[in-house]
Amino acid sequence: MSERDKRDELAGRWRGGTVLKRDVFSTIERGRFASDGGDIDAVLRHLADVPWWSRGLAIALFRRERRALAIAGKLGIAPPLLFAGRRALVRGWIDGVPLHIAKPQGDAAYFRSAKAALRLLHRAGITHNDLAKEQNWLYADGRAYLTDFQLASCFGRFRRNPLFRIARYEDLRHLLKHKRRYAPQALTAAERRVLARKSLLTRVWMATGKKIYYAITRGLNVTDREGRGLRFTREAPVIAARLRTHPKVHDAAIVAFPDRRAGTGLYAFVEGTATEPELRDFLGRGGPEYLQTVDALPRDAAGEVRSEILELVAMNQLDLIGSLVKSEDERALIGRIVSERRNLRDRFAF
Repeated sequence: MSERDKRDELAGRWRGGTVLKRDVFSTIERGRFASDGGDIDAVLRHLADVPWWSRGLAIALFRRERRALAIAGKLGIAPPLLFAGRRALVRGWIDGVPLHIAKPQGDAAYFRSAKAALRLLHRAGITHNDLAKEQNWLYADGRAYLTDFQLASCFGRFRRNPLFRIARYEDLRHLLKHKRRYAPQALTAAERRVLARKSLLTRVWMATGKKIYYAITRGLNVTDREGRGLRFTREAPVIAARLRTHPKVHDAAIVAFPDRRAGTGLYAFVEGTATEPELRDFLGRGGPEYLQTVDALPRDAAGEVRSEILELVAMNQLDLIGSLVKSEDERALIGRIVSERRNLRDRFAF
């Protein structure tokens, strides 16, 4: 599907957008969709940039999401399906942040909401099958929502199928792993037993298929476990360590962002007095796409860099930052960082 095909299929109804994710299976953009009730915030998944060698699998994943969202989107736990074409689908925008950015420490109510959402999904005969990724759980007004249904299975009237019971169990187990990380005190005895026992199919997969999967994805440089790309895993730590050796640098933080050309881009935020040209010369070839010097990096009470906020800045998801700011001083600091941000190519005036 070409870019022209995408425009023709949407017939001028899409205005974008900020790229949220780009890989060999699809491109996801945030923008505005002309619905029957007027323009609304929405998310577009399209196959316009998919390479030929992954097109078959990309189409299969696309169809799985289209079918699952047509059902799950009506349950109030996932984005509604607004448009479904052959190579493009538009889903509603949920004004929330991914779990790995929200980090709901000690928030037992959020995980009660997540468990209720999962129960509704399973009652509809759908298993998500990709809930180990924190970015597939959204946090919005204290409630949990699900997104990214590319791997979902729709069992419908075949819910007595043993595969459904196994997939349902694994969905729950992955949710409880997140609960153990953020709200371990809220785990019940029954939930701890679920965490302690993987299904037989999962044990077989981890011993065989998962190793093959990792070998293939690493060879293709497709993704890491957080969905940010192997480039973030391999290159970012090396670049950050190099930057910290500069005499005018106090600290450096590197985040990943979806890039239209490279797939995964790197954005370096550098705390210190060095100028950007000085740091570019210091790094030489192979540096990050964007490099921004700041007077201070945002940090939490423990002194750790708040990379989740920097990631939103790098992705131009500026409207999601407000709910994460903890003080007026932090708001002022982030405001200065935002005003000087470098990635102005993928942005949208919301």
